[in-house]
Amino acid sequence: MGSPNVTLYVTGWCPYCTRARALLDRKGVAYTAVDIESAAGLREEMMAKAAGRRSVPQIFIGDHHVGGCDDLHALEAAGSLDSLLGLNS
Repeated sequence: MGSPNVTLYVTGWCPYCTRARALLDRKGVAYTAVDIESAAGLREEMMAKAAGRRSVPQIFIGDHHVGGCDDLHALEAAGSLDSLLGLNS
């Protein structure tokens, strides 16, 4: 089955992006960080996938839109993040 792909839409200067990455790093989860300022059209791509949300980070686990950093940490606090990531509890 394997772990789902994890994608974060970020900017290089965003402290919430750093917090989200740190949580995933602590869990040993590989992810793709897409810097929306690195190429034209990436913010629009993110907004299309994230139901119009403009803020970063926008986090996706597989096809599931988690939301932002606070949403990711809320899943962790609720004990739901590991199963969503396909990690053994």
